[in-house]
Amino acid sequence: MFKAKEIMKTGVITVKKETGIYETIRILMENNITGLPVVNDDMTLAGIISEKDVLRLLYDMEDKPGNVENFMTKDVITFDQEDSLIDIAESLIKNDFRRVPILEEGKLIGILSRKDIIAYILKLRHKDKESD
Repeated sequence: MFKAKEIMKTGVITVKKETGIYETIRILMENNITGLPVVNDDMTLAGIISEKDVLRLLYDMEDKPGNVENFMTKDVITFDQEDSLIDIAESLIKNDFRRVPILEEGKLIGILSRKDIIAYILKLRHKDKESD
């Protein structure tokens, strides 16, 4: 069975709840990513901040500083590194998010996106074609 740990990205860029929202937007843009885990000092997950969350800034045209905590999604579906890729793919199909944090003993150790799983499918299928 294929597991999250086989293809998850490690060395994940993260922010803290106290990180300014505009600094977070800069991090998203500079790294060409669509979302970031928000972590506590002990690397436990506090939430996720995504492009979708940031879009709320458009509703308030006044330039009010704020922290990530004011915009992040707090109820986040997570998976363990030993969880099945099939279970993770099902969750990504059923839900409206693009990535899931991967935890070990409650602490963030990686992230897995739709694109990561799609690339893995291509890699697996390409191997099948080579053996024909």
